[in-house]
Amino acid sequence: MAFDEQYLKQALTGISGILVTPFAADDSLAPQQQGPIVDRAIAAGVHILVANGNTGEFYALTVDEAETMVCVAADHIAGRVPLVAGVGRGIKDACRLASASAKAGADALMIHQPPDPFVAPRGIVDYVRRVADAADGLPLVLYLRNDSIGLDVIESLCALDRVVGVKWATPNALKLSAAIRAVNSDIVWVGGLAEVWAPVFYSVGARGFTSGLINVWPEQSVAIHRALEAADYEQAQRLITQMQVFEDIRAEELGGTNVTGVKAALQLMGLDCGPARPPSAWPLTAEQAERLTHFWKENDIGTIKASTAS
Repeated sequence: MAFDEQYLKQALTGISGILVTPFAADDSLAPQQQGPIVDRAIAAGVHILVANGNTGEFYALTVDEAETMVCVAADHIAGRVPLVAGVGRGIKDACRLASASAKAGADALMIHQPPDPFVAPRGIVDYVRRVADAADGLPLVLYLRNDSIGLDVIESLCALDRVVGVKWATPNALKLSAAIRAVNSDIVWVGGLAEVWAPVFYSVGARGFTSGLINVWPEQSVAIHRALEAADYEQAQRLITQMQVFEDIRAEELGGTNVTGVKAALQLMGLDCGPARPPSAWPLTAEQAERLTHFWKENDIGTIKASTAS
């Protein structure tokens, strides 16, 4: 591992930037398009980068493509910041991706909460334990999007060997507060609903947040993090309000424009990373595109030049 566990835990209190997965016109992967995004995010001060997260269209990728993208991200990052690799889906696929991510050089795994329609809370504990066995000793970050599994199960998950952090991605701040109180204090609790929810989660004890904004405007994400760390909630809220239009667009259509908004913005900035794959929406509606274009021009976000590497 390029980074030890203590460094990783400190980095988790920063920004976990969820990288997009670029596609070519024929719907194949276009890995070279990710390089400029990584470089800009690192230059801006983003603390961690994540391959195969939801902004990376994890569930729209084949397992082979997910393996490719963790290797691509590792090459682009080149040890400059920690790389966290998302794993999940069926248990066999999750274990395969865990092993492949370790071999690719990931510094930790982010375990997606299983979306299977028949998920037993205690079965999730078995699921994480089996992924951990395949992870070659990598630290584990739990990605919780459904808190109905209960505090007792969350406690059991956090007690598993190698679990160092939890990305909390439900809007239930009161349950997050209860979980923080109930669980080992060594666990890092990360706001998993991006910048907009970060002040709420900070107020109950979480630190750091996930971000898809970093693909487009990492400087703004870093400024928001800096304000939160200084407990300047007024400044943080001003900065969040400044990018609210972008997040509003991403939240529309039941969240089905989440990646759509990011990739449309990248096109505006001169870096075409292809469309979002179904079942995400593509393209934006004319009204959404108009709002996005106004947001981009109003904030003078700039351009990203495509890489010429193959």
